[in-house]
Amino acid sequence: MAESDLINFLKKIEQLNKISELIKKDPFKKKELSDCSNHEEVINLTSKWGFEIGKRWGEY
Repeated sequence: MAESDLINFLKKIEQLNKISELIKKDPFKKKELSDCSNHEEVINLTSKWGFEIGKRWGEY
């Protein structure tokens, strides 16, 4: 894995961990996320929350 890919991989993990913490603290956001029926809906919702998780780590 190239260094730049590793950096992007770790950034994605960081974003996912932040989303996890957010939904643990906010029942409304947890419900919004659980109501998503596919990957695209999850990406769109979390983008509204300010997260960038739609790209795979090698696509940055």
